[in-house]
Amino acid sequence: MSATLKPYLNAVRSTLTAVMCLENFSSQIVERHNKPEVEVRSSKELLLTPVIVSRNEKEKVLIEGSVNSMRISISIKQADEIEKILCHKFMRFMMMRADNFFILRRKPVEGYDISFLITNFHTEQMYKHKLVDFIVQFMEDIDKEISEMKLTVNARARICSEEFLKNF
Repeated sequence: MSATLKPYLNAVRSTLTAVMCLENFSSQIVERHNKPEVEVRSSKELLLTPVIVSRNEKEKVLIEGSVNSMRISISIKQADEIEKILCHKFMRFMMMRADNFFILRRKPVEGYDISFLITNFHTEQMYKHKLVDFIVQFMEDIDKEISEMKLTVNARARICSEEFLKNF
């Protein structure tokens, strides 16, 4: 882990831990409904102030909390066009399988690459510290995965161009 990544991930971890105090809260508008307030936004008094933890302009995390849910939106570093394409394809691949990832949203928040939604039901069924560890580990591994994919694409392009240019 790089020297600049560790404080960034520690800040994200401590913010997630602080926001993760979720409890069961029924809707104030519709009887017998329990929807994530961070998504519905029906009552301002139930929402916490959104927090943005930023490493730089392109790499940031938006953490929105409410009384019964929290939404984590992650913007991943994309230095060049290849990284943008790889990131988009990888995130699309994951979001198509959102049913298998219980906390993954199918559509990210505008301006971010991927979003997670954690409700009070998730925190009742799973360990809170494990959810935080998963998000932080995901952020750590996604950079490695995209870098590895970029190296593989570049190596493959180099081999293809060498084979093509052997004929000339």
